Amino acid sequence: MKKVLIISASDSNLPVMNEAVRVLDEFGVEYELTISSAHRSPERTVELVKEFYKNEGKVIICGAGLAAHLAGVVAAQFPLPVIGVPLGDGFLNGTDALLSTMQMPPGIPVATVGIDNARNGGLLAVQILATSDKSLEEKIIDYKRKLAEGVEDKAKKLV
Repeated sequence: MKKVLIISASDSNLPVMNEAVRVLDEFGVEYELTISSAHRSPERTVELVKEFYKNEGKVIICGAGLAAHLAGVVAAQFPLPVIGVPLGDGFLNGTDALLSTMQMPPGIPVATVGIDNARNGGLLAVQILATSDKSLEEKIIDYKRKLAEGVEDKAKKLV
C-alpha cells in the first residue's frame, strides 16, 4: 500500500521533488510520484487525491512554484496531512510560492517546508507516519542521532 503520494506541479520540478523520493526510499516508505497541476489539470488532481485516499493513503506532498495552489487544492480534498514544498522557480525565487503555500484559509491547513526543501517534506511525511509505526519511529530516532553525531564530529575537528 502506498502511504505517501508526491505530486509535482510540473516535470521541470522533478529534480527538486526527487529529494522527497530519496528520503522515502531511505526509510522504506512506499510512495507514488506523479505530475498534476491545480491550474492545468484540476480534475486530474482531484481524482488522484480521491483515489489515493480511497486506497488508504496517509500523507500527500505537493511541490509547486509561482502561485503554488496545488497543496491548498489537495488539502481541500484530502482529510489527512498535506505537506507543501514551495518551489524556487519564477521571478521571486520561490517567495511567492512560499507565501501561497503557507497562507491557507482557516480550515485548510498545509504544513509548509522551506523553498525547494523537498527533503524536509519527505522527512516530515516519515515523522507523521512514525506516529503509528514503531519501526519508522526507531528509524527516525536513529537518523536524528546520526545528525547529532555528525555535528559532534565536525566540532571535534575544530579543536
